[in-house]
Amino acid sequence: MRTFSCGLDAAVDMVGGKWKPLILWALHAHGPCRFGELRRRVSGVTEKVLAQQLRQLESDGLVHREVYPEVPPRVEYSLTEFGESLNTALLPLGTWGERNLTRITEAAARRTPRLPG
Repeated sequence: MRTFSCGLDAAVDMVGGKWKPLILWALHAHGPCRFGELRRRVSGVTEKVLAQQLRQLESDGLVHREVYPEVPPRVEYSLTEFGESLNTALLPLGTWGERNLTRITEAAARRTPRLPG
């Protein structure tokens, strides 16, 4: 079992990586989604990575996977109450990002190595 140094360490562990927060946000903003719909809403994610991240989010109790007994089978993903509470915590971070988007974009450009040419 992993031990965490503080609450922030534990929270970051839940949303670590690029895609998890974006998946959680898409489910928050648009409600329950099928896999293909979610892939369109999370721009740039591959099918493989989306499937892996959804499995982890489901395992962590943040996302619920509902399989409907239809032919063909229909699967929808939605946030659990635990996932909604995490999105509530992420909201101020998203607001901060929007407010500082220009500065963040400039900082990211400075970090990106330029190819000789």
